[in-house]
Amino acid sequence: MKVASCLAAILALGVASAGGAVQAVKVPGGFRVETYVRGLQKPTAMAWGPRGVLYLTQEGGEVVSIDPRTRRARVVLRGFETPLGLAWRRGDLFVSAKGTLWRVSSGQRKAILRNLPFGRHQQDNVIVRRGRLYLGSGSTCDVCVEKSRLSAAILSVNPNGSGLRILARGLRNPYGLAVDPATGRLYASVNERDELGDREPAETIVEVRDGRDFGWPRCWPSHSAKRLRGSCRGVTPPVAYLEPHSAPGGMAFWKGALYVAEWGEYLKRDHGRKLTRVLLRPGRPASVSTFATGFSHPLAVAVDARGGLLVADHGRGVIYRIMKR
Repeated sequence: MKVASCLAAILALGVASAGGAVQAVKVPGGFRVETYVRGLQKPTAMAWGPRGVLYLTQEGGEVVSIDPRTRRARVVLRGFETPLGLAWRRGDLFVSAKGTLWRVSSGQRKAILRNLPFGRHQQDNVIVRRGRLYLGSGSTCDVCVEKSRLSAAILSVNPNGSGLRILARGLRNPYGLAVDPATGRLYASVNERDELGDREPAETIVEVRDGRDFGWPRCWPSHSAKRLRGSCRGVTPPVAYLEPHSAPGGMAFWKGALYVAEWGEYLKRDHGRKLTRVLLRPGRPASVSTFATGFSHPLAVAVDARGGLLVADHGRGVIYRIMKR
């Protein structure tokens, strides 16, 4: 990923008030926003670790911990190649990086999955669910027939690296993963194909279940029609259609809805760069609305122990905290 031009980044920084609210980020009435952490270097994912410590990955290869008292960042691990996901399980840290899934246990680093395919996209967010690890594995291209079944898929594996299997396929770049705490269902945010113009296709949220096919590369979701187009026999439709070219990233369930960080485009400000609220409604189309704007490139989302929503801005190196007034 690349941050937009220097001038655009400077103009987007905003001004922090004495109370800590950042004027650049706009939230609905009844909510407020504050700067939670500054000085990060392109944060990509967040996860809560032992003793309530927040951990982050940074694009340059670091894992960073945030002191809960001072909110200062400290690099605790280095050397991961473009890490985009991390998760904790029983004191072990798991890091999803380019081509590899790592486990760090008692200070020892071990690759539990190696030689995963990558190219245009790579391995994305990783989460723990029912004792297993789940991670997105993006396509190596925009639109093509992949050589490996492990591309464009959601993968699942045991924490020791055994039992690798493909949970779902046909997903061009399944970046964010989140489990609904009310239902236990698994959802993924998907960056869909390019080269269909400025208004197509939709980016999507899908409900991931074993054996589902979401259609890439032969089938694509139309934003204007809110339906699938192409050769779509046997394809499971998305549960939500998001803004085209908005590049949905990390997401989290908060206050009964799913909140999705939409990273946006590299050098344009036409799409994304916002936090979107998705209200999932079984049997009916999801309700999709813009919740917060004014970010540079939001990418990771997490909920803290006090009930606030944390949003890591990859472009500014800042974590914002949104909460009810």
